[in-house]
Amino acid sequence: MELWFTEKHTPNVDFSIKVDRQLYSGKSEFQRIDIFDSKEFGRFLTLDGYMMLTEKDEFIYHEMITHVPMAVHPNPENILVIGAGDGGVVRELTRYSTVKNIDIVEIDELVVQVSKKYLPTTACRFDDERVNIFYEDGVKFIRRCEDKYDVIIVDSTDPFGVGEGLFTKEFYGSCFKALHDDGIMVNQHESPFYDEDAVAMQRSHKRIVGSFPISRVYQAHIPTYPSGHWLFGFASKKYHPVRDLNSAKWNLLGLKTKYYNTKLHAGAFALPNYVEELLRDVE
Repeated sequence: MELWFTEKHTPNVDFSIKVDRQLYSGKSEFQRIDIFDSKEFGRFLTLDGYMMLTEKDEFIYHEMITHVPMAVHPNPENILVIGAGDGGVVRELTRYSTVKNIDIVEIDELVVQVSKKYLPTTACRFDDERVNIFYEDGVKFIRRCEDKYDVIIVDSTDPFGVGEGLFTKEFYGSCFKALHDDGIMVNQHESPFYDEDAVAMQRSHKRIVGSFPISRVYQAHIPTYPSGHWLFGFASKKYHPVRDLNSAKWNLLGLKTKYYNTKLHAGAFALPNYVEELLRDVE
C-alpha cells in the first residue's frame, strides 16, 4: 500500500508527496503536528495538515526571510522572531557574530520539541547562548515591547487558526512600536497566485502599509508552497530594502548560502505585473 500526504491548495488543486513513513503524529493544545519522511523531499513538517517545511527546500524560505533584513540593517544586534518553532530562522540568525540577542516567541512548545527530535537540519541552534525562547502568544508578547528591537521576523503560519492574530492591524502597530527608530520588520506574506491566497496577501499588505512609512514586497520560489510562488513583506521605519542594501559589507561576512545572494536580493523586489497590480489595489 502506498502512503501519500496531500494538501489542498484550492478546492480544485491538490499537492501530493509520496511518503515512506510517518515518524510522528501528535496533538498539542493548539494544533496537530506531523512529521513524515519521503524520498523526494526528505523529512517534512505539517501543522493541521498544512505544509510548513521540507528538508529539501526549507533553505529557500529561511534564507530569504532572514538575510534580506539582516543585509539592509547596518547594525542588527537585537532580534525578535515570532513563530519559527522549527528553528530554521534561528539557525540562520546565529550565523551572524554581530548579533547579541535573539528572542524567540513560539506559542506551541511541542513544535520546538518535535523539531529538535526529528528535524536536526533546522532545529540545530536553539542552544546558542544568545537565544531566549518564550512560549507564549506573540500578539500578547509584542504589546509589552517598546523601542527594543532592530529587526523583527514574523515567521507565522497561515492567517487562520493559531496564526490569525499575527496578520492584524493591531499586531503590525505593536511591531512598529517595538522597533527602534531604524527598525525593520519582515513577514511571510502568502502567495499571490491562487485567488483565496491573494486576498489574504492583500489584506496583510494593506495593514502593513498603514503602519510603516516604507513597505515593500519581495518574492522567492518555494516548490512545496501553494503555486511555488511565495511573497515576503519588508516594512521599515527608515531603510529602503534595495537602496540601503550594503552588498559589499554583507559579502565580506563570508556567509555561505544556497539561495540568497545580494544580486538576487535586489532582483527579488522586482515583481511580476499581476502582483504589482494586486498590491496597488490595496495601497
